Amino acid sequence: MDLLSAIPDRAPRLVLTGITKRYPSVVANDGISLTVRAGEIHALLGENGAGKSTLMKIVYGVTQADEGTILWEGRYQTMNSPAQARRMGIGMVFQHFSLFETLTVAENIALVLDEQSAPAALAARIRAVSEKYGLPIDPHRLVHSMSVGERQRVEIVRCLLQEPKLLIMDEPTSVLTPQAVQTLFNTLRQLAAEGCSILYVSHKLDEIRALCDSATVLRSGRVSGTAIPRNESNDSLARMMIDGEMAECILAPQETGDVRLELNQLSAATVDPFGITLKDISLSVRSGEILGLAGVSGNGQKELLAALSGENLSPRGPMIRLMGVSAGRLNPAQRRRIGLTFVPEERLGRGAVPAMSLADNALLTGARHGMVFKGVIWHGAVRRFAREVIERFGVKCGDEQSPADSLSGGNLQKFIVGREIMLKPHVMIVAQPTWGVDVGAAQLIRQALIDLRQQGVAVLVISEDLEELFTISDRICVLANGRLSPSVRQADTSIEQIGNWMSGNFDAGADVDADADVNAEAVAIASPAAAAAGPLVFSASTNQELPRDQA
Repeated sequence: MDLLSAIPDRAPRLVLTGITKRYPSVVANDGISLTVRAGEIHALLGENGAGKSTLMKIVYGVTQADEGTILWEGRYQTMNSPAQARRMGIGMVFQHFSLFETLTVAENIALVLDEQSAPAALAARIRAVSEKYGLPIDPHRLVHSMSVGERQRVEIVRCLLQEPKLLIMDEPTSVLTPQAVQTLFNTLRQLAAEGCSILYVSHKLDEIRALCDSATVLRSGRVSGTAIPRNESNDSLARMMIDGEMAECILAPQETGDVRLELNQLSAATVDPFGITLKDISLSVRSGEILGLAGVSGNGQKELLAALSGENLSPRGPMIRLMGVSAGRLNPAQRRRIGLTFVPEERLGRGAVPAMSLADNALLTGARHGMVFKGVIWHGAVRRFAREVIERFGVKCGDEQSPADSLSGGNLQKFIVGREIMLKPHVMIVAQPTWGVDVGAAQLIRQALIDLRQQGVAVLVISEDLEELFTISDRICVLANGRLSPSVRQADTSIEQIGNWMSGNFDAGADVDADADVNAEAVAIASPAAAAAGPLVFSASTNQELPRDQA
């Protein structure tokens, strides 16, 4: 039976007519009209920068439209604030988190609830709702100790506690496992069956086709079409979004070279009471290959990334070897000098400084690449580099002087990934490369990573998107509860096996790709890039291994 036909009240709940929103450098929404009925799961599709998030913020009262009308349950309304929208029964899960890191989960949720509740009662509600929806969270945990995926759970549960009539979800499954996605879908279908309307913003076309009853497609701020997703293919939906054919990523077989990144029984105890201790992690990534690392968020990814980037130093330097040299005691700047570039999972705050321009954000990691000479910033070179990133990766923004936080999430991700790629790394580590990125931009980023591989770069991709990992990886492994599975060739495994390993059902051991094990000391001699970086010596004054000219 069709879901909507089972709901007696199919009157429109939300009707948008002629919604227009102008900014100094762009028209974000241009005469958009959209109708959502009671009990309907309505998808909103479009490329990054197409105007989806702006439109949803207008509905939720974060932003006011310049023109157009909003009809809510048969009455014209002006959404002046999120508090008003919540009182009317509208809830929203944002793509970018709006959480206070120094507060607990329960304290963050209490801030947006209109009714007051005793702390113990609220904690009990949070536990009950989160467990019911398969998104378990500890209400007493501090947000700053949580991974991106765990913070996403807080946002979703916080919204569901308000029992909304209209639930707006902006990229809600970006960092959820396939199992958690299915649990969420079951929840959304139940909510819709009970009459709740859902506006679902996502770039994952398989999800749209499986979940949504109808779809409105935006392109350049305008409605480019409507569709019933289950009657469409991924390609037909993509063509409506990007007005053309979508390029296919091709991972051609090739010979690999020397080991560029090696972890040798990396163990690191966490000082965070909610963190994960890394246990004897060993892996290697060769020149000319992509190693994909899967896993449920919160299983040690944050700790591993901190160890790899240099934010946390290793107890013993040789646990991490980069370009053949012992790098575990080197800070992030020193690792970048050897040839490492790094894309963190949290783009605002760690990948980019929100209030700074794109040009200044490019300078933060690219200063050594012809942008600073004898301590003087060459602003022309900085702006030129930022413009090249914007042009090559199709970043939609005003110009290189646009603040980072003025970009949509997907466009900012394209800029950060593009910036690190254009720094010409020897080793690149990328976390969640296409989180919140539209289908066309995701293909662009994935192909750019494959192109790096073709150029001989060693690439480590940490992602919860298994389809992505199977598209771009030569080998795949899994991180679960701080332990690393063996790595297997992508052609020799399946999504089902990797999904099973994500629950910890594996025996940690040597890589199935035995050829990946080489003598790291020999690589230190054989690698020209390592030799160019210069020998490292131990500095007693800094308690670190440094390049000789810095010791």
